[in-house]
Amino acid sequence: MERMKTQEVRIGNVVIGGNHPIAIQSMCNTKTEDVAATVAQIRDLTAMGCEIIRVAVPTMEAANAIKEIKKQIEIPLVADIHFDYRLAIAAMENGADKIRINPGNIGSEERIRAVVDKAKEKNIPIRVGVNSGSLEKDLVEKYGGVTAEGLVESALDKVKIIEDMGYDNLVISIKSSDVMMCVRAHELIKNKTNHPIHVGITESGTINSGNVKSSIGLGLILSQGIGDTIRVSLTGDPREEIKTAKLVLKTLGLRKGGIEIVSCPTCGRTQIDLISLANKVENLVSEYPNLDIKVAVMGCVVNGPGEAKEADLGVAGGVGVGLLIKRGEIVKKVPEDQLLSTLKEELDHWGE
Repeated sequence: MERMKTQEVRIGNVVIGGNHPIAIQSMCNTKTEDVAATVAQIRDLTAMGCEIIRVAVPTMEAANAIKEIKKQIEIPLVADIHFDYRLAIAAMENGADKIRINPGNIGSEERIRAVVDKAKEKNIPIRVGVNSGSLEKDLVEKYGGVTAEGLVESALDKVKIIEDMGYDNLVISIKSSDVMMCVRAHELIKNKTNHPIHVGITESGTINSGNVKSSIGLGLILSQGIGDTIRVSLTGDPREEIKTAKLVLKTLGLRKGGIEIVSCPTCGRTQIDLISLANKVENLVSEYPNLDIKVAVMGCVVNGPGEAKEADLGVAGGVGVGLLIKRGEIVKKVPEDQLLSTLKEELDHWGE
């Protein structure tokens, strides 16, 4: 797929836009004021594959905490600000690599200019975020409700405010919890800007519903070449956001690396606790982010080897026995309780 042509924007040590890979980001659910907890979560997410992290900045204490957090993390930090322009300025002074604001809720032109001037002074990009839940009343009236057209007009209006102040180091996000509205908005904005696009389905829900909505929305948007950085928004452990984002990009062929798991649905032939085994294998393979292979998890020793032929590695279980399969051929038979450790040993020495 041909990517939308966008300008490059540097966020700390990560560049988005242009021909750079689509960056995965998440947002901490810790209190930013709690430096230790926030740093611990960021390090955990970094290990999972998070490349940009956002933190909420609702207080001056949170803005000041950024300085200490930055000393202890390796990935770029984005400060998320609503309403108080002074928090945006303080966050930048304390080392934020990017800020997220909606100029519409920052207030007067003078206050927006103060934020823009500080960003310009430090060459810090601004993410202009527009959300369907806070679309301006005049645009709701103009379009007869909250619509994709209204979202795009709102976003471009906010971008123009900042561009007119002489600054174009910008990233745009237009989000909605309505998946198809969000998709339509991205289709509309594609040819109206060259700023990088941050893509996500906002307030998508719990892990189950959120994963489905995010995967459909992100898949439809990214498959059209739109998007330079993504966040899967889930109500739950942010580590789940990273898992889903990586899988979406890999499934679309936009990212290599990371083991792909294929597993059979359970049926009457299943002779092991396949659900438990598949989950254990999924956790195991997350430890090998640089292996670009396919691993099959099969529930019976009868059809397992044949069904696993397209995978590089496979495991299948029977009554008390497990098989290790390489490209459809059985290479080892082990007791069932040694199946996981046998797979781990194979992954540890893959390619040697």
